[in-house]
Amino acid sequence: MRSTLYLKFFTLYMIFGFLSIFTVSTLASVLITSHIEKEESTALYTEASLMGTDFLPDFFSNDIELPAVYQQLQGISTYNQAAVWLVSPSGELLAFANGDNTSAPPTTIKHFNPAESGSAQYEIGTYHGCFDEDMMTVIAPVTQGFTTPGYLLIHKSYDSIINNRNHILRIVYIITAVIYVLSFSILLAVHFLIYVPLRRVTEAATQYASGNLEHEIRVSSHDEMGYLSASLNYMSAQLRDMEDYQKTFVANVSHDFRSPLTSIKGYVEAMTDGTIPPEMHEKYLKIILFETDRLTDLTKDLLALNEYDTKHLLLNLEPFDLHEAIKNTAASFEGTCTEKKISIELLLATKKMLVTADKRKIQQVLYNLLDNAIKFSEPDSTVTIETTERGDKVFTSIKDRGMGIPRDNLNKVWERFYKSDLSRGKDKKGTGLGLAIVKEAINSHNEKINVVSTEGVGTEFTFSLTKAKE
Repeated sequence: MRSTLYLKFFTLYMIFGFLSIFTVSTLASVLITSHIEKEESTALYTEASLMGTDFLPDFFSNDIELPAVYQQLQGISTYNQAAVWLVSPSGELLAFANGDNTSAPPTTIKHFNPAESGSAQYEIGTYHGCFDEDMMTVIAPVTQGFTTPGYLLIHKSYDSIINNRNHILRIVYIITAVIYVLSFSILLAVHFLIYVPLRRVTEAATQYASGNLEHEIRVSSHDEMGYLSASLNYMSAQLRDMEDYQKTFVANVSHDFRSPLTSIKGYVEAMTDGTIPPEMHEKYLKIILFETDRLTDLTKDLLALNEYDTKHLLLNLEPFDLHEAIKNTAASFEGTCTEKKISIELLLATKKMLVTADKRKIQQVLYNLLDNAIKFSEPDSTVTIETTERGDKVFTSIKDRGMGIPRDNLNKVWERFYKSDLSRGKDKKGTGLGLAIVKEAINSHNEKINVVSTEGVGTEFTFSLTKAKE
């Protein structure tokens, strides 16, 4: 890619230069020559016409003498640096004034035809061989009444027109050369502003494709290329985080599966080889059952999280009574609360509260939050569930009076497999995925959930839902 782009840039630059020179040397030369010929011929013909209508008719009516005519013709010749001839209709030379380096005119112009140029205002050539070089010739009639007693011819060297054209072309060539040199700065700008950043982006893409996510693009511009580079850098950072997360996730899953499986295998082998006597089998079978329940819970939680991780999660949004769901969830913990001597206090805003959400997932949120609250509450304490209305939102809070969560760990409670050091003694059966599931469920509804906790006082989780429209 590197050599190809360089070759393309250089080739385009050379083609641009060639086309510029070719255009100036051909098209510009033709156009400038045509323009100068038209301007010169128009000026000469205008002057000849004025002489032919205002002054020379007096010569043919004998009002002025021949010396006066010679004087006028000499003035025109000197001013225009041209040869000026006055001839009769038959081509006989009546008077003339030659410019510098101009040969003497013939006494009679052979085959003289004042209309030989046709519709053109001028003609280019040696004019019937009268000159040794090309001349621009204009012919204007001398009119006297309704007759034409003569014609005035002005011959100007074509070399003067060529010299004028070349002078203008030299200026054009200089301007073209300057533009061509300045255009090189555009090539340099393309190189440093587009090619170099693009090469870095391409190199980064190659590195990422080969698995090197540590590579970073060093582009600090604030244009589209800089935005693309920043996006790729951000993508690589996200991929690195995802890779680290996947490694951590696999390690945690492996650990949480390995521990109960190791216990189950050890107890079964001990019971099989007789290390554990038959009279103690019931005790260890209960331990095996407990570890099996842990594996079952972990599998369910992983499946639930996998459901939230899919890009095509479909929510079954429908109106339902939130307060009824809270009461049913609280009733399911009656046995656990009785065993731990914990009471559940319901502070519901109204008798009935309709919200629009996925009922099954909200019930799972309520179950996980209430399970956590009961699990970490002290005996003979109260867990409070309260609902409040604010506009079109319903806020549900579940508050326990347990050990609380350290401030430094408060933002980590939503991480998968996270268990605080204070909770490990109480949460022997937990998978560390409950709050992660809660967070994903609430986020999937485009709602918010917050946690407030004080060590030794308790913890309160609050989430919002949208009220159902009547």
